[in-house]
Amino acid sequence: MKANIKWYEIPVNDFERARRFYEVLLQDQLTVVDLDNLKMGILPGGQGMITKNENYKPSQEGVLIYFDGNPSLDEVETRIANAGGNVLQPKKKISDEMGYMCLFTDSEGNRLAVMSQA
Repeated sequence: MKANIKWYEIPVNDFERARRFYEVLLQDQLTVVDLDNLKMGILPGGQGMITKNENYKPSQEGVLIYFDGNPSLDEVETRIANAGGNVLQPKKKISDEMGYMCLFTDSEGNRLAVMSQA
């Protein structure tokens, strides 16, 4: 089955703080695009971005995005905390087939998750 997600946007209040958080979490640089009333940080892989705009509000409700946390969530949980995020649900086994997940909030208060096989 092909992945269904084509694009996603993660709202932020403090763009630079959020940029630093995601660069630490994902261990890669974001590509920054600054338009008149919209600041975007394209995430590695080019399928999503962080965005600052008056119409975007960080939240712990709504859509839940799972990032790839392979090879193991243990290191990812440490990066979340070190980057200013908060682990809400530590590493938890989903099933033998699906692996493990961890639920967290980013530096802006958005609720997100990561999954891995170990």
